[in-house]
Amino acid sequence: MARRGGSVVAIIPARLASTRLPGKVLLSETGWPLIRHVWASACRAKSLSRVVIATDAPEVRGVVRSFGGECVMTRASHPNGTSRLAEAARKLGLSDADVVVNVQGDEPEMERGFIDAAVRALRGSGAEVATVALPFEKGEDPTNPNVVKVVTGKDGRALYFSRSLVPFVRDGRMEGLEPPLRHVGLYAYRVGFLKRYVRLKEAPIERAESLEQLRVLWHGYRIQVAVCSGRAPAGIDTAEQYAAFVKRWEAGRKGASSGRARAK
Repeated sequence: MARRGGSVVAIIPARLASTRLPGKVLLSETGWPLIRHVWASACRAKSLSRVVIATDAPEVRGVVRSFGGECVMTRASHPNGTSRLAEAARKLGLSDADVVVNVQGDEPEMERGFIDAAVRALRGSGAEVATVALPFEKGEDPTNPNVVKVVTGKDGRALYFSRSLVPFVRDGRMEGLEPPLRHVGLYAYRVGFLKRYVRLKEAPIERAESLEQLRVLWHGYRIQVAVCSGRAPAGIDTAEQYAAFVKRWEAGRKGASSGRARAK
């Protein structure tokens, strides 16, 4: 069902030839391929009217069709996931007023509330893009360069994203300063801007930080940040990370079965 102001479509880019863990989207130690877990998580979001997987691999398309998902084929030569999204949106015939949510194909534990929050942030602002951030949990290291940080203004719009700890507190004065925010790599775009984005020149700061969202800010566009609570989704780039996901999934399934047994 289309929402007011256009439909809201999640598109999940799913490359088979991932660099660090080739074929990861089809790993199936849980009984489901990884891409199905991602798809099922996205389908629980209330704001979405459609969930589509975008891939360049016929093998992925076959698996998606086998579990009843919708798939669109895209070319293999995209420089990044956002570019693949733009091609998918065009092939799906989406209008400029529609909203596309970029759900990462290797994050099977994305909370549905994060997707809904990103959509609300986009529709409730004049920004071209919306995303999600979380406060750091106890024990997490905000100086870890593998964890992206975001600084926002008083209006909730992103000022900067970095792999470094930002802001840097020079003299130790913390009055009025919010704790660092951990960025969640989930984006909502209006389709009209998505078309524009892929024509924008790569930004020097984007290249330096290896963060493609900095292209949006460098060119003067706006990213609205929804600050949420919850657990940051764990991306899967290595065999060890996949094994940890399988372990969490099996523990969750056993817990759910025990809960049902006690309820009878």
